[in-house]
Amino acid sequence: MSGGSRGIGLAIGVAAGRLGANVALLAKTDTPDPRLPGTVHTAAAEITAAGGQALAVVGDVRDEADVQRAVDETVARFGGIDFCLNNASALAPLKTEELSVKRFDLMQQIQLRGTFLLTRAAIPHLRRSPHAHILSLSPPINLAPHWMGLHPAYTLAKYGMTLLTLGWAAELAEAGIGANALWPRTLIATAAVQNLLGGDTSMQRARAPEIMADAAVALLQRPPRECTGQTFIDEDVLRAEGVTDFSRYGGGPDVVLDLYVDP
Repeated sequence: MSGGSRGIGLAIGVAAGRLGANVALLAKTDTPDPRLPGTVHTAAAEITAAGGQALAVVGDVRDEADVQRAVDETVARFGGIDFCLNNASALAPLKTEELSVKRFDLMQQIQLRGTFLLTRAAIPHLRRSPHAHILSLSPPINLAPHWMGLHPAYTLAKYGMTLLTLGWAAELAEAGIGANALWPRTLIATAAVQNLLGGDTSMQRARAPEIMADAAVALLQRPPRECTGQTFIDEDVLRAEGVTDFSRYGGGPDVVLDLYVDP
Protein backbone atom coordinates (compact mmCIF):
# COMPACT_ATOMS: atom_id res chain seq x y z
CA MET A 1 0.00 0.00 0.00
CA SER A 2 1.20 3.47 -0.79
CA GLY A 3 0.80 5.76 2.20
CA GLY A 4 -1.04 4.29 5.15
CA SER A 5 0.56 6.20 8.00
CA ARG A 6 -2.82 7.62 8.96
CA GLY A 7 -6.41 8.10 7.85
CA ILE A 8 -8.10 5.77 5.39
CA GLY A 9 -4.94 3.86 4.51
CA LEU A 10 -4.20 3.08 8.14
CA ALA A 11 -7.81 2.02 8.72
CA ILE A 12 -7.59 -0.40 5.78
CA GLY A 13 -4.33 -1.81 7.08
CA VAL A 14 -5.76 -2.37 10.56
CA ALA A 15 -8.94 -3.97 9.17
CA ALA A 16 -6.82 -6.31 7.05
CA GLY A 17 -4.62 -7.02 10.05
CA ARG A 18 -7.65 -8.20 12.02
CA LEU A 19 -8.06 -10.89 9.37
CA GLY A 20 -4.44 -11.92 9.75
CA ALA A 21 -3.16 -10.20 6.62
CA ASN A 22 0.43 -9.27 5.85
CA VAL A 23 0.57 -5.55 5.10
CA ALA A 24 3.47 -3.58 3.62
CA LEU A 25 3.34 0.22 3.78
CA LEU A 26 5.39 2.59 1.63
CA ALA A 27 5.26 6.06 3.16
CA LYS A 28 7.49 9.09 3.68
CA THR A 29 6.55 9.78 7.30
CA ASP A 30 9.53 8.35 9.17
CA THR A 31 9.47 10.70 12.17
CA PRO A 32 6.51 12.39 13.93
CA ASP A 33 5.14 15.59 12.41
CA PRO A 34 3.52 17.97 14.92
CA ARG A 35 0.85 18.81 12.34
CA LEU A 36 -0.11 15.21 11.56
CA PRO A 37 -0.68 12.06 13.62
CA GLY A 38 1.30 8.89 13.10
CA THR A 39 4.28 7.59 11.15
CA VAL A 40 4.78 4.54 8.96
CA HIS A 41 6.24 2.83 12.03
CA THR A 42 3.30 3.55 14.35
CA ALA A 43 0.96 2.40 11.59
CA ALA A 44 2.84 -0.89 11.29
CA ALA A 45 2.62 -1.31 15.05
CA GLU A 46 -1.17 -0.81 14.97
CA ILE A 47 -1.55 -3.40 12.20
CA THR A 48 0.54 -5.88 14.16
CA ALA A 49 -1.48 -5.23 17.32
CA ALA A 50 -4.66 -5.93 15.33
CA GLY A 51 -3.41 -9.41 14.49
CA GLY A 52 -1.56 -9.00 11.20
CA GLN A 53 2.07 -8.74 10.19
CA ALA A 54 3.39 -5.43 8.94
CA LEU A 55 6.37 -4.13 7.01
CA ALA A 56 7.17 -0.42 7.20
CA VAL A 57 9.13 0.90 4.22
CA VAL A 58 10.24 4.52 4.32
CA GLY A 59 10.21 5.96 0.84
CA ASP A 60 8.58 8.20 -1.74
CA VAL A 61 5.97 6.70 -4.05
CA ARG A 62 7.16 9.15 -6.75
CA ASP A 63 10.64 7.62 -6.73
CA GLU A 64 11.04 4.56 -8.94
CA ALA A 65 13.90 3.15 -6.88
CA ASP A 66 11.98 3.54 -3.62
CA VAL A 67 8.95 1.82 -5.10
CA GLN A 68 10.96 -1.09 -6.46
CA ARG A 69 12.72 -1.44 -3.11
CA ALA A 70 9.35 -1.55 -1.32
CA VAL A 71 8.06 -4.24 -3.67
CA ASP A 72 11.27 -6.27 -3.36
CA GLU A 73 11.22 -6.07 0.45
CA THR A 74 7.56 -7.07 0.50
CA VAL A 75 8.22 -10.17 -1.60
CA ALA A 76 11.30 -11.06 0.45
CA ARG A 77 9.35 -10.74 3.71
CA PHE A 78 5.99 -12.24 2.73
CA GLY A 79 6.75 -14.40 -0.30
CA GLY A 80 4.62 -12.57 -2.86
CA ILE A 81 1.96 -9.93 -3.45
CA ASP A 82 -1.77 -10.49 -3.73
CA PHE A 83 -3.06 -6.92 -3.43
CA CYS A 84 -1.77 -3.56 -4.62
CA LEU A 85 -3.46 -0.60 -2.92
CA ASN A 86 -2.98 2.86 -4.36
CA ASN A 87 -3.82 5.04 -1.38
CA ALA A 88 -1.29 7.90 -1.35
CA SER A 89 -2.59 11.28 -2.52
CA ALA A 90 -1.85 14.96 -2.21
CA LEU A 91 -4.85 17.21 -1.54
CA ALA A 92 -5.12 20.75 -2.86
CA PRO A 93 -8.76 21.35 -3.88
CA LEU A 94 -8.19 24.89 -5.20
CA LYS A 95 -9.31 26.95 -8.14
CA THR A 96 -6.83 27.24 -11.00
CA GLU A 97 -5.68 30.77 -10.21
CA GLU A 98 -5.21 29.89 -6.53
CA LEU A 99 -3.12 26.78 -7.16
CA SER A 100 0.64 27.05 -7.44
CA VAL A 101 2.46 25.11 -10.14
CA LYS A 102 4.42 23.34 -7.41
CA ARG A 103 1.25 21.98 -5.80
CA PHE A 104 -0.17 21.08 -9.22
CA ASP A 105 2.94 19.05 -9.96
CA LEU A 106 2.84 17.38 -6.55
CA MET A 107 -0.71 16.13 -7.05
CA GLN A 108 -0.04 14.78 -10.52
CA GLN A 109 3.20 13.12 -9.40
CA ILE A 110 1.78 11.39 -6.34
CA GLN A 111 -1.62 10.45 -7.73
CA LEU A 112 -0.61 9.54 -11.28
CA ARG A 113 3.10 8.74 -11.29
CA GLY A 114 2.95 7.09 -7.87
CA THR A 115 -0.05 4.95 -8.76
CA PHE A 116 1.59 3.92 -12.04
CA LEU A 117 4.97 3.13 -10.45
CA LEU A 118 3.61 1.03 -7.60
CA THR A 119 1.18 -0.94 -9.75
CA ARG A 120 3.74 -1.48 -12.50
CA ALA A 121 6.26 -2.87 -10.01
CA ALA A 122 3.64 -5.12 -8.39
CA ILE A 123 2.16 -6.61 -11.59
CA PRO A 124 4.77 -9.38 -12.11
CA HIS A 125 4.00 -10.65 -8.59
CA LEU A 126 0.25 -10.18 -8.95
CA ARG A 127 0.40 -12.41 -12.04
CA ARG A 128 1.64 -15.24 -9.80
CA SER A 129 -1.14 -14.78 -7.23
CA PRO A 130 -4.33 -16.89 -7.39
CA HIS A 131 -6.31 -13.98 -5.93
CA ALA A 132 -4.85 -10.72 -7.23
CA HIS A 133 -6.46 -7.31 -6.88
CA ILE A 134 -5.45 -3.74 -7.65
CA LEU A 135 -7.47 -1.22 -5.64
CA SER A 136 -7.15 2.54 -6.07
CA LEU A 137 -8.81 5.05 -3.79
CA SER A 138 -10.22 7.26 -6.47
CA PRO A 139 -13.65 8.45 -7.63
CA PRO A 140 -16.11 7.52 -10.34
CA ILE A 141 -15.64 9.62 -13.47
CA ASN A 142 -18.34 12.27 -13.27
CA LEU A 143 -18.15 14.87 -16.06
CA ALA A 144 -20.91 17.06 -14.61
CA PRO A 145 -19.87 20.74 -14.81
CA HIS A 146 -20.12 21.07 -11.02
CA TRP A 147 -17.35 18.56 -10.47
CA MET A 148 -15.27 19.49 -13.49
CA GLY A 149 -15.23 23.14 -12.49
CA LEU A 150 -14.89 22.88 -8.73
CA HIS A 151 -11.13 22.24 -8.55
CA PRO A 152 -9.93 21.07 -11.99
CA ALA A 153 -6.35 20.14 -11.09
CA TYR A 154 -7.26 17.96 -8.10
CA THR A 155 -10.08 16.37 -10.08
CA LEU A 156 -7.64 15.61 -12.91
CA ALA A 157 -5.25 13.87 -10.54
CA LYS A 158 -7.94 11.70 -8.93
CA TYR A 159 -9.70 10.89 -12.22
CA GLY A 160 -6.30 9.91 -13.60
CA MET A 161 -5.96 7.25 -10.90
CA THR A 162 -9.37 5.89 -11.86
CA LEU A 163 -8.58 5.84 -15.57
CA LEU A 164 -5.33 3.98 -14.97
CA THR A 165 -7.13 1.45 -12.80
CA LEU A 166 -9.90 0.84 -15.33
CA GLY A 167 -7.21 0.48 -17.98
CA TRP A 168 -5.45 -2.18 -15.92
CA ALA A 169 -8.73 -4.05 -15.49
CA ALA A 170 -8.87 -4.41 -19.27
CA GLU A 171 -5.15 -4.95 -19.81
CA LEU A 172 -4.80 -7.62 -17.13
CA ALA A 173 -8.14 -9.37 -17.51
CA GLU A 174 -6.62 -12.48 -19.09
CA ALA A 175 -4.27 -12.79 -16.11
CA GLY A 176 -7.23 -12.82 -13.76
CA ILE A 177 -6.13 -9.67 -11.93
CA GLY A 178 -9.02 -7.58 -10.66
CA ALA A 179 -8.68 -3.80 -10.73
CA ASN A 180 -11.19 -1.43 -9.19
CA ALA A 181 -11.55 2.01 -7.66
CA LEU A 182 -13.18 2.77 -4.31
CA TRP A 183 -14.46 6.14 -3.14
CA PRO A 184 -16.45 7.45 -0.15
CA ARG A 185 -19.96 8.77 -0.53
CA THR A 186 -19.29 11.40 2.14
CA LEU A 187 -16.48 13.26 3.78
CA ILE A 188 -14.21 10.99 5.82
CA ALA A 189 -12.77 12.14 9.14
CA THR A 190 -9.06 12.42 8.34
CA ALA A 191 -6.31 14.92 9.06
CA ALA A 192 -6.75 16.30 5.54
CA VAL A 193 -10.39 17.13 6.22
CA GLN A 194 -9.47 18.67 9.56
CA ASN A 195 -6.69 20.80 8.11
CA LEU A 196 -7.90 21.62 4.60
CA LEU A 197 -11.63 20.99 4.24
CA GLY A 198 -13.48 22.81 6.97
CA GLY A 199 -11.91 21.93 10.31
CA ASP A 200 -14.11 20.91 13.23
CA THR A 201 -17.37 21.61 11.40
CA SER A 202 -16.53 19.21 8.60
CA MET A 203 -15.14 16.62 11.00
CA GLN A 204 -18.44 16.54 12.88
CA ARG A 205 -20.27 15.73 9.65
CA ALA A 206 -17.71 13.24 8.38
CA ARG A 207 -17.81 9.47 8.70
CA ALA A 208 -15.03 7.44 10.29
CA PRO A 209 -12.32 5.99 8.02
CA GLU A 210 -13.46 2.53 9.05
CA ILE A 211 -16.32 2.69 6.53
CA MET A 212 -13.77 2.79 3.71
CA ALA A 213 -11.71 0.09 5.41
CA ASP A 214 -14.65 -2.27 5.73
CA ALA A 215 -15.61 -1.68 2.10
CA ALA A 216 -12.04 -2.22 0.89
CA VAL A 217 -11.64 -5.48 2.79
CA ALA A 218 -14.98 -6.70 1.42
CA LEU A 219 -13.95 -5.89 -2.16
CA LEU A 220 -10.57 -7.58 -1.84
CA GLN A 221 -12.25 -10.82 -0.79
CA ARG A 222 -14.40 -10.97 -3.93
CA PRO A 223 -13.29 -13.17 -6.86
CA PRO A 224 -10.98 -10.99 -8.96
CA ARG A 225 -12.15 -12.35 -12.31
CA GLU A 226 -15.73 -11.43 -11.43
CA CYS A 227 -15.06 -8.20 -9.55
CA THR A 228 -13.08 -5.94 -11.85
CA GLY A 229 -13.29 -2.80 -13.95
CA GLN A 230 -15.65 -0.95 -11.62
CA THR A 231 -15.73 2.22 -9.55
CA PHE A 232 -17.33 1.44 -6.22
CA ILE A 233 -18.81 3.67 -3.51
CA ASP A 234 -18.14 2.54 0.06
CA GLU A 235 -21.78 2.62 1.14
CA ASP A 236 -22.91 0.58 -1.88
CA VAL A 237 -20.28 -2.10 -1.23
CA LEU A 238 -21.39 -2.48 2.38
CA ARG A 239 -25.09 -2.56 1.47
CA ALA A 240 -24.30 -5.50 -0.79
CA GLU A 241 -22.66 -7.13 2.23
CA GLY A 242 -25.86 -6.72 4.22
CA VAL A 243 -25.03 -3.55 6.14
CA THR A 244 -28.06 -1.30 6.60
CA ASP A 245 -27.10 0.77 9.65
CA PHE A 246 -24.33 3.24 8.89
CA SER A 247 -24.63 5.13 12.18
CA ARG A 248 -21.71 3.09 13.52
CA TYR A 249 -19.45 5.17 11.28
CA GLY A 250 -20.63 8.50 12.67
CA GLY A 251 -21.43 11.58 10.64
CA GLY A 252 -24.24 14.02 11.30
CA PRO A 253 -27.84 13.47 10.23
CA ASP A 254 -27.37 15.99 7.42
CA VAL A 255 -24.39 14.27 5.81
CA VAL A 256 -24.12 15.68 2.32
CA LEU A 257 -23.94 13.31 -0.65
CA ASP A 258 -20.73 14.68 -2.04
CA LEU A 259 -17.35 13.82 -3.51
CA TYR A 260 -18.15 13.19 -7.18
CA VAL A 261 -21.24 11.15 -6.37
CA ASP A 262 -24.58 12.35 -7.73
CA PRO A 263 -27.29 12.76 -5.05
